[in-house]
Amino acid sequence: MIKARIDDKARVVDLLTQSFNDNQSVNYIVKQDNKRVDRIRFLMEYSYEVCSMFGEVWLSDDRKACALLLYPQLKRTTLKSIWLDIGLMFQSIGLDGIQKALNRETQIKGLQPKIEMTYLWFVGVDPAHQHSGIGSKLLNEIISEANSKKLPIYLETSTIQNLPWYQRFGFEVYDQLELTYTLFFLKREPDK
Repeated sequence: MIKARIDDKARVVDLLTQSFNDNQSVNYIVKQDNKRVDRIRFLMEYSYEVCSMFGEVWLSDDRKACALLLYPQLKRTTLKSIWLDIGLMFQSIGLDGIQKALNRETQIKGLQPKIEMTYLWFVGVDPAHQHSGIGSKLLNEIISEANSKKLPIYLETSTIQNLPWYQRFGFEVYDQLELTYTLFFLKREPDK
C-alpha cells in the first residue's frame, strides 16, 4: 500500500467513480440527471480533498485499488473545507437535494460514536480487477495501519453483498439506517 500523492488524485477519483457508479448510497446523494456521472466524480474529488486534509488516501501497490480514510477527530472547519462543502452542494448534490443530504448526514452522525477512529469512507477497486484479491490485500493493510494507531475502524455500506466480505476481516454490523435503501454501519476494534 502506498500513500497517494497529489499526482495520484486523477487515478483515485477515476477508481472511485467507476467503483461507485451504481452504489445506492452515492446515488441517493448525487443529483440524478444527465450529469450524474460527473456529479459522482465531483463527490469523489471532494472526498479525496477532505481526506487529504484530515486523513489519508491510499493506493494499492499496483494502483488498481484505493481507499479514503478520514480521522474525524482531526476534522476542522477551515476556509478550504467551507469552500469544498459549497462546491459539493452545487456540483454534486444540487440545491434541491441539500435538505435530504443534511437529514441523512444528521442521522448518520447520530448513529456513529463520538470517539477517535479510522473512518473508512471509500474503498474501491478497478471494476476490471474486482474479485482478484486486490481489495482484500488493501483492506488488510488498512487494518494493520489502524492497529498500529490503536484505532477502531468504522464504515457504512449500502451493498448487502459486501457484508460477508467485511465480516471475514472482523467487522461487525452495529446498526443500520433505513432510507430508500438500507445503510449498514460496521466497526472493527483494533487487535489486542
